[in-house]
Amino acid sequence: MQDSQPKPSRRGFFFGAAATGAVAAVAVALPGVQAPEAALQEPKPAPEKGGGYSLSDHVKRYYQTARL
Repeated sequence: MQDSQPKPSRRGFFFGAAATGAVAAVAVALPGVQAPEAALQEPKPAPEKGGGYSLSDHVKRYYQTARL
């Protein structure tokens, strides 16, 4: 009996990785493509007395997904 799918090879893996990198490079280099607004926002300054923990939306979402 013959397999319908070929075995994965290193050559195919590296070809796929190179193609993915090339597509990513082209996507970054395209003129007129806007960066997401979240990337353009200034980061919040760190607290003067240390700490740095804030209950952001990201942290709240993590806590909701981590509940059992």
